[in-house]
Parts: sequence; structure tokens; C-alpha cells
Amino acid sequence: MIKLTVNDKIHNVEAPDDMPILWVLRDLLKIKGTKFGCGMGQCGACTVHVNGQAIRSCITPVVVAKNAKITTIEGVDPKGEHPIQIAWKENNVPQCGYCQSGQIMSALTLLKDNTQPTDEDINNHMSGNICRCGTYPRIKTAIKEAAAVLASQAGAKS
Repeated sequence: MIKLTVNDKIHNVEAPDDMPILWVLRDLLKIKGTKFGCGMGQCGACTVHVNGQAIRSCITPVVVAKNAKITTIEGVDPKGEHPIQIAWKENNVPQCGYCQSGQIMSALTLLKDNTQPTDEDINNHMSGNICRCGTYPRIKTAIKEAAAVLASQAGAKS
């Protein structure tokens, strides 16, 4: 039995230690927002956060997340009101939408520490996330818009 905290909810799962987090989420916990893409950790569709760090859940064994905090796309903001989610919608980022949960989860780790990312920052940070539809310019615009909102929110708090 492995104790996991997923989106602030505690779960006890029976899974082998080496079972990828992706399959624990999708098959055992029925949390389906995280997608299977390549199965080799190269496309980014399966990106989730473990203790605030973006990881590829398709290649990360569940034992790594034992007693850790996992956040999936469902845990970002259930109402879709996080600045990154709003910017994603306003910029019509998704086409097929398959990569979007992983894209957003990766973008969040960039914006956590950088509310003024340059094009180079975005390109470097997001380089491991593949969009087969090629919406990269819209992704970049959405990240910059979300960054501006987050920066203004941070300024309002200080």
C-alpha cells in the first residue's frame, strides 16, 4: 500500500513500487487529465508536479511519490480560473488539446519563479513539451500573459 496525496486528497493505492505514476493516476485513481504520449518521457504530455517539481509521470515510478504531494491538471484550479488557464483559453492555444495538460503543468513551474520570462526562457523551459499541432506561438503568448497577471497579483500582495 502506497500513500499518495493527489490534488490535496489522500489516497492509499495498491500498486507495485515500479508502476509509473501515470498509470496509478489514470488506471487506479481514475484521474484522466494527465495524458499518455510517448511512454519515454520525451513528449511532456504526462507532466505532473511532485512536490512542486515537474516530472514525466510515464517514466517515474510511483514509489518516488510516496508521501509526496502530486498535482495534476485537475488540481491547478478546478474552476479554470488560474491565470495560465485563462490565458490558454483566451489565446485559443489548444487545437487537438492532447498536449495541453502537460504544457500547462510545465509552464506553471516556469512561472513559479519567473514572472517576466523572455522568449528564450520560455523556449528553454518548454523545449521538452511537444505540440503536434504546432501552437507554439500561442503557447508563448499565453505564458507571457499569465506571467503579467501573476506579476501584478504578486505586486498587489506586497
